Amino acid sequence: MATILSPSESYSITMRVEIHNRPGMLGKVTTAIGEVGGDIGAVDLSGHGKGTVTRDITARARGIDHAQEIIAAVRQVQGVKIVNVSDRTFIMHLGGKIEVNNKIPVKTRNDLSMAYTPGVARVCMAIAKDIRKSYTLTIRRNTVAVVSDGTAVLGLGDIGPEAAMPVMEGKAMLFKEFAGIDAWPICLATKDTEEIIRIVKALAPTFGGINLEDISAPRCFEIEDRLKAEMEIPVFHDDQHGTAVVVLAALLNSLKIVKKRIEDMKIVVAGVGASGVACSKIIMNAGARNIIGVDRVGAIYKGRKQHMNFMKDWYAEHTNPHNEKGKISDVIAGADMFLGLAGPGLITVNDLKKMAKDPIVFAMANPDPEIMPEEAAPFVRIMATGRSDYPNQINNVLCFPGIFRGALDSRSVTINEEMKLAAAYAIASCVGKEELSEDYIIPSVFNRKVSPAVAREVSRAAHRTKVARRTSRTYSEINLE
Repeated sequence: MATILSPSESYSITMRVEIHNRPGMLGKVTTAIGEVGGDIGAVDLSGHGKGTVTRDITARARGIDHAQEIIAAVRQVQGVKIVNVSDRTFIMHLGGKIEVNNKIPVKTRNDLSMAYTPGVARVCMAIAKDIRKSYTLTIRRNTVAVVSDGTAVLGLGDIGPEAAMPVMEGKAMLFKEFAGIDAWPICLATKDTEEIIRIVKALAPTFGGINLEDISAPRCFEIEDRLKAEMEIPVFHDDQHGTAVVVLAALLNSLKIVKKRIEDMKIVVAGVGASGVACSKIIMNAGARNIIGVDRVGAIYKGRKQHMNFMKDWYAEHTNPHNEKGKISDVIAGADMFLGLAGPGLITVNDLKKMAKDPIVFAMANPDPEIMPEEAAPFVRIMATGRSDYPNQINNVLCFPGIFRGALDSRSVTINEEMKLAAAYAIASCVGKEELSEDYIIPSVFNRKVSPAVAREVSRAAHRTKVARRTSRTYSEINLE
């Protein structure tokens, strides 16, 4: 029997329908939507005609095909005419999702003389004498560049820089919403590693930090490593480290429920790209000893020659201690945890049945996970995805706003391993003992305690590890001498 998925807000539509003004007609429309599995939201009156009523009816669907099925069902109702249909997700993106606003008014000649010429010249000269003042006298102190080349966008792959922009805009929105950071998307029309490094380095005077996003592996490893070595502002590849931090936080809380030690676990990682490698590294740093990575060829093991690169060579040397070989369905036998960072439909119910008692499954491919929660639910103890419409969303928004807030506040020159671990433990701590359950191992992305907690612990870790350049002085203490 096929699994029926739940309708999602991400596939919601609004139908403007003209209905004959007779008793019971609206009920026929809503019944038609319900009979094909649509989830009705708002029903709004939008106008009247001669013998008709026009209404806007919002319905959630399971996907594009299901949305078309809902539309077809409404069209079949006698006495109903569909005027138009709007995809609510596309409507949200019209004209982009972010904009620039002035922080101060420019309404008089006096305002202009300070914000711009001639007053601005004195501020420019103060910075020219000491460029450290750019962190207090410009937007640099609170601004992050979100940089992508569009080669590894969500689970969509290499779709190009223009198509990557909606994701980068969304990232900028989340920086502002959860940490008060002004972020700006910069999508580059180049895939050349050296050119990307050169461009990002040239952007440094404008920004206090660089968030690399959706750059394909293995290029992303070199780009991040080089930029971290050659720049004096924090550089953070969120697909790697943001994912890793939140995965570790969720795992720490999961272990409290299944009552297992991370040192004893067998963990299978599907997808050995940017996030897969980073997740494996941070879990290893937390104590895991038996991790097996699997790519499209199969398990990665010492001596494998096919479809390898420098990062997979490293992975082969440091994981899979028993040198297991084969496909996912082979190595998943006896696994305590499956961590999916690859693509949709990668594992089956039969694979889950082979796992150890109380299995943990983090199926995080986006937008469609390695196995849907509805299918996995009867066979796993803890299930998490990267989606917002299911419990236990492993979402980087729990990490990157707070981690950059802490890095900017401490004026850190880098984001090191200690800062990442501090972030993971801070996120995990935001789920109290009384709240912790199989369906709540990680705080909600709307939990307003998370970002400040992460920022605080990251800033402390930066000072402990001596990568912070800012003391406890406040921003208002500006010395222009």
